[in-house]
Amino acid sequence: MNFPIHALERLYNEHACSEYAQWSKKYMRNQFDFLGIRTPIRRKLTKQFLKENGIPSKEELQTLILTLWEKPEREYQKAALDILEKTKKTLTPADMPWLVSLLKSKSWWDTIDVLSPHIFGYMFLQYPELVSLYPDQWIDDDYIWLQRSAILYQLYYKENMNEKLLYDYILRQALSDEFFVQKAIGWVLREYAKTNASSVQLFVSQNQLKPLSKREALKHLS
Repeated sequence: MNFPIHALERLYNEHACSEYAQWSKKYMRNQFDFLGIRTPIRRKLTKQFLKENGIPSKEELQTLILTLWEKPEREYQKAALDILEKTKKTLTPADMPWLVSLLKSKSWWDTIDVLSPHIFGYMFLQYPELVSLYPDQWIDDDYIWLQRSAILYQLYYKENMNEKLLYDYILRQALSDEFFVQKAIGWVLREYAKTNASSVQLFVSQNQLKPLSKREALKHLS
C-alpha cells in the first residue's frame, strides 16, 4: 500500500501521553491499549495528516482502514472512523463485507456507535435493498454488538425512520439482559421522540421494555 500510514504514526507518537493512555485504558475497562491522545487533538492530527497526504482513493481505502483497525492502540481505530466518515460517499454495496468486519472486530460502544448510525446508516439509506441482508440478520445474532448495530443504524433518520422496522427490532430484543442492548433501545427511542414523541410514548406504554430502556426512552418526555 502506498498510503503513508507511518506519517500518521509519527504524528500520533509525538503527541502520546502515557498518563492519559493509562486513564483511557482503565476507562474502557482494559479492553484496548492507548497512545494517550485526547479526542480534539487526535482529530486535529488526523486532519493534518489528510491535508498533507490527501484523502485516500477508493482503491486505497479498504487497505488503509483495515490496516489502521489492526493496530493495537485505540486511536488508530478512531482515525479509521474519521477517515471513513469523510469518504463514505464513495462506498458501494461491494464494500459491505469488509465494513461489516469492523463491527465484528475490536467491538465496543465507541466504535459501534459511529459505525452503525454514521456509516451503515448512510449505506442503508442509499441502498435500502441491503437492509434485509444485514440489520434484519444482525438483530437476531448472538453477538450483542450486531444487535446494537441493528437497533442504532436509524438513530439519526428523523423523518426517514422506518418506524415499523425500528419497533420490530426493539421488540425482538426488548427483554435482553444485555446492558448495551437495553441502552441502545432507550437511546434510539429517545432520539426518535424528537421527531415523533406521540408514537414513542404510545409504543413504550403498550409494550414491555426493560426499566433502563424505558427510562432512557422517556427521559425528555413529560
